[in-house]
Amino acid sequence: MLEFRYDTQLLIEGTNLDEDAINEYITNNLKGDCLLAVGDEELIKIHFHTNEPWDLLKYASSLGEIYDIVIEDMDRQARGLQG
Repeated sequence: MLEFRYDTQLLIEGTNLDEDAINEYITNNLKGDCLLAVGDEELIKIHFHTNEPWDLLKYASSLGEIYDIVIEDMDRQARGLQG
């Protein structure tokens, strides 16, 4: 059993996005691991393993427009099922 079930990936498009502040907020406020939040002031790509992907989506949508959202169930994938 995986500790964090959902591989959550998305893009945030906005203005004055701060990669370091986004990393810090997610690390301190959301439960998960394998965080990557990289980009520039206008576009950030996020990759995060969590059990509550909706919390990440809510936060990300407060920063700008979110799109290319992918949430894969890694537990199902590990069992050979469609994620």
